[in-house]
Amino acid sequence: QVQLVESGGGLVQAGGSLRLSCAASGSILSISAMGWYRQAPGKQRELVASIITRGGTTNYADAVKGRFTISRDNAENTVYLQMNALKPEDTAVYYCNAKGLVTLARVFDSWAQGTQVTVSS
Repeated sequence: QVQLVESGGGLVQAGGSLRLSCAASGSILSISAMGWYRQAPGKQRELVASIITRGGTTNYADAVKGRFTISRDNAENTVYLQMNALKPEDTAVYYCNAKGLVTLARVFDSWAQGTQVTVSS
């Protein structure tokens, strides 16, 4: 089993910053990619940012480009999301995701429990 534990959500005023962290643990042979998704009330879950653990290639949703930065610590199986210049429309539950291998023949695709980010205007 692979577990993901998030931290760092909360309430912030528009223009402020928050940093989310997500640590993966358990039966992990390797992690190929980690990412952050969000889901606002009444909306579908959407990709915010992702990172390939080997090489560090990143991908961002257009809505957050230039404001959010995803990074990782491969040694600690941890991914971070630095969120700057937050806007009320960034308000959502943020979910961490990790994909990789438990064994050479078994993959995993795990989700964290979600953390609330609320941006007040």
